Amino acid sequence: MTRTKAMILGCAGQALTADEVALYRAEQPWGFILFARNLGEPQQIRDLVASMRDNVGRPDAPVLIDQEGGRVQRIRPPMVEKYPAAAELGALFAADPEQGLRAAWLMSRLHAFDLTRLGINVDCLPVLDVLVEGATPAIGNRAYGSDPRLVTAMGRAAAAGLKAGGMLPVMKHMPGHGRATVDSHHDLPVVTASVEELDAHDFAPFRAMKDEVMTMSAHIVFTAIDAERPATTSRTVIEEIIRGRIGFDGLLLSDDSSMNALKGTLGERAADIVAGGCDIVLHCNGVMEEMKQVVAEVPVLDGERLRRVKAVEAAFPAPDDTSEEAARSEFWSLLGSV
Repeated sequence: MTRTKAMILGCAGQALTADEVALYRAEQPWGFILFARNLGEPQQIRDLVASMRDNVGRPDAPVLIDQEGGRVQRIRPPMVEKYPAAAELGALFAADPEQGLRAAWLMSRLHAFDLTRLGINVDCLPVLDVLVEGATPAIGNRAYGSDPRLVTAMGRAAAAGLKAGGMLPVMKHMPGHGRATVDSHHDLPVVTASVEELDAHDFAPFRAMKDEVMTMSAHIVFTAIDAERPATTSRTVIEEIIRGRIGFDGLLLSDDSSMNALKGTLGERAADIVAGGCDIVLHCNGVMEEMKQVVAEVPVLDGERLRRVKAVEAAFPAPDDTSEEAARSEFWSLLGSV
């Protein structure tokens, strides 16, 4: 851990290149993230995950994926089932809260069955963004709904299901992406709502779940808090809102540093993320020249970053004894009742 750097990196394909092996060994990222381009068949995924961990010498290094359901489901049929989007589960909750909560828990528990057998131990779920009318469809049906109480309840159930399966969740996108009117993959969203509006609506699920161990930032400017910098690079947002008003003291990951909401070179973006107070710089696209810029700006884990990382590593739970066959049958029966 003494050489481990405060970053999570991706890779270009389905097996590591010699350059990727050399980079991982020299720079020692804390963790890794997988995307559809990295996923062929089950044994190939297991081999890729194992080789990532081998090259940093940590057999339990975090390996993340965005396996939400709906359009953000990196591993797809026929390898795993096609799961519904969060909005479908939210609709079930609106009709019958008990069934909705059970479905959210079960779907996460099924994700854990699917992912842990491939060696993946972190799912970037739940999405706690609360939808606001007129927002970009980039979040859309990835959100459970537009009521903070519904989103909170469903988010708690989803996180609990992952932990029951031996995985850790990553809440996203703190302090809230539900008002963005442009897609942060392409442009920088600017939100002009007052702090009072944000506090009562957007921040509420994150505050309710502040004791979870990991969250991901939002590439959004909140003009009422910091009119110059997106939350990901804003020390004001991170210290006053995320650490202060919301009260989150866990590990704060940046959203992907290669997204076009952030400006400057990849090295400049990484430096800004670190300076703003994010604990971990996330870089997803596997482009080697970009990764070289990122690693040059990211510090070795120490101080508060190291404390939070150790808290995450200590939080990985043992899976429960849920029957996979029974869980699948119950889940799809519930979904059929919508």
